[in-house]
Amino acid sequence: MPEKFNSFLIINPFGIGDVVFSTPVIENLKKHFPQARLFYMCNKKVAPIFKGHPHIEKVFIYERDDFVAEQKKSFFKGIAKYLKFIGEIRRERIDCAIDLSLNPQFGFFAFLGGIKKRYGLDYKNRARFLNKKIRIEGFIDKHVADYYLDALSPLNIPVVKYNLKVYSDEESRGWVGGFFKKHGIGERELIVGVAPCGGDAFGKDNHLKRWPPEYYASLINRLKEELKPKVFIFAGPKEKNDVTGIMNLLKDKGDVFEFCDSTLPVTIALVDRCRLFISNDTGILHFADGLDKKIVAFYGPIDEKVYGPYLADNKRAIILKKDLSCRPCYNKFRLVPCRTDRECLKSISVDEAIDAVKKLLVSLDRKSEYANT
Repeated sequence: MPEKFNSFLIINPFGIGDVVFSTPVIENLKKHFPQARLFYMCNKKVAPIFKGHPHIEKVFIYERDDFVAEQKKSFFKGIAKYLKFIGEIRRERIDCAIDLSLNPQFGFFAFLGGIKKRYGLDYKNRARFLNKKIRIEGFIDKHVADYYLDALSPLNIPVVKYNLKVYSDEESRGWVGGFFKKHGIGERELIVGVAPCGGDAFGKDNHLKRWPPEYYASLINRLKEELKPKVFIFAGPKEKNDVTGIMNLLKDKGDVFEFCDSTLPVTIALVDRCRLFISNDTGILHFADGLDKKIVAFYGPIDEKVYGPYLADNKRAIILKKDLSCRPCYNKFRLVPCRTDRECLKSISVDEAIDAVKKLLVSLDRKSEYANT
């Protein structure tokens, strides 16, 4: 018999993809505890994802660098900042924490925050402050979203595998509507989103996740010639030069729009207007998945079964990859140095990508307008 809970705190300090992977946890909690208040703890960068979320009442932001900066100013200022943070949690009188952090620090925060029931994942015996824990050896043999759902097992509820889900907010939808009007983009035009970079999760090794930029330029040129879409290119502020390099290789920059400085809520609203999304393994790809878009994704060092689109069949998502003996080479949160100069990605041709795009587009309602078959 499930216990009764009036409030939950979900803890996930990781990046965009991991937060989106946790959305089936949110949907399950709302289904089985419809009156419960839901809170989320995450870092400052990803917090805006929840701006339009109908189920998350409040977000607690923990940004380690901000706390360290206060401690450097003064030991007492650092302590005061931690006490204020814990006090904010205690004031909400939260019943249960679902800790997905794999880090004992966050279980300790939940303990100090007065949360009596603390459940979550235990990696390398790090869950010492949790009451009930689910032992894992890493994210290895199934999707991360499924590992996160395992953290709900102490609740004794019938867990449902919901699709990933992100929500746009009214203000951001309004901005996008104004952008469309300004640039004369019709409501039913074919818009293809492209995310040619790799985010910042891998730091200096981010290039190892990228299909080559010159391939992306060739792909966009082919798309414009054969399907005549509007193309939205998405990247982060630090990736502007990468996008500029791709733009410089295009035969025609008309109807190609760059979004390198958009906020996450605006990015979600823009992706929601795309009919199809083409991407490396990056956070924005998972926005497209959470918005139920058609997806063509390139996977190299990362295992698509663990970190790819979730619950998507080949009518909605096509994963382009090469099954080399050395891939996937990212395992247990460690990336093995590449010895083949990204052969797993470089050997995926532009023709393969075009074929995948057309295969997905013919399943759209207005296929005769979009697919040149």
